[in-house]
Amino acid sequence: MYRVANASEYLVITGVGIKDIKLAKKAWVLPGQSYTVFDVSPVNYTFEVQAMSAEKLPFVLPAVFTIGPRVDDEESLLKYARLISPHDKLSNHVKDLVQGIIEGETRVLAASMTMEEIFKGTKDFKQEVFEKVQLELNQFGLLIYNANVKQLVDVPGHEYFSYLGQKTQMEAANQAKVDVAEAKMKGEIGAKLREGQTLQNAAKIDAETKIISTQRQGEGKKGGNQEKSFMGKAAQVAEVEAAKAVALREAELQREVERMNALTTTEKLRAEFLSKASVEYETKIAKINAEAIRGLEPKISIWTNGGEITDGSGAIGMKEVAGVYKMLPPLFKTVHEQTGMLPPAWMGTLPDKSP
Repeated sequence: MYRVANASEYLVITGVGIKDIKLAKKAWVLPGQSYTVFDVSPVNYTFEVQAMSAEKLPFVLPAVFTIGPRVDDEESLLKYARLISPHDKLSNHVKDLVQGIIEGETRVLAASMTMEEIFKGTKDFKQEVFEKVQLELNQFGLLIYNANVKQLVDVPGHEYFSYLGQKTQMEAANQAKVDVAEAKMKGEIGAKLREGQTLQNAAKIDAETKIISTQRQGEGKKGGNQEKSFMGKAAQVAEVEAAKAVALREAELQREVERMNALTTTEKLRAEFLSKASVEYETKIAKINAEAIRGLEPKISIWTNGGEITDGSGAIGMKEVAGVYKMLPPLFKTVHEQTGMLPPAWMGTLPDKSP
């Protein structure tokens, strides 16, 4: 009987008269022969490959591979017909085979690289994974028609890629600020230089005009050698004045350029020294407070009033009053030593200090 395969199919014929297998799009199937039909259209396989870097940091590589038989090579088609075509291309057998190859090669490659190398060279890492996987698929007659690998993903509890992404964003933002500052500085310096060049050219033209005018006046006037000498000196003076004006303007522009460079350098160093200055300031304040406390010298006086007062008959009626009066001298003395104030004369006077 005569059999014809569809556009995306091939006939695999075996049996009488065929040494191994025969591939055909259409053929007679003779008695004693058998045939099967297999589809060569590619299939999409979606995986989330879990791998680990050289530092033992885990990550996930989401990928979608489009894989199918290599139709442009007869030897590859024969391999596929022998090894894969007996199974449905959507079966778990084929999917597990492809997934095992992809995961194995990805893990081997990731284990030889640091996490930062994988992150910075993501494109090269993916390309190398594809190349190694394709080498393994060749023995089955399979071809990677397309591979789409998404962004590398952190494993829960290991947020390395997110931190690296934040670091890269901050570095880019800081570099942008520096670029803006440098561009602004160059713009201001360029404007100053252009202004200076304009003034220099104007001064030069003015000086040349004075020289030509003086020369013409000298040529137009007739007189003795003394007058010609005077005119020559005037021309020389004009040249010197012009040269000095140019030199002064150049010096002013140079000072302006140095000032702008100093401002830019100051802005870059300000953040670096801010933390150090804060620590030094707090340390200085602490020292000042300590010195202030150390400089205090409070004066404390301790007095004793002796024994109790009694009269000849043993009465103690005036004991309390006498105790109050005894407390006044030490109290006045303490106030005087602490504040420098003396009690009123009607309350008493303090005795002179002993030498």
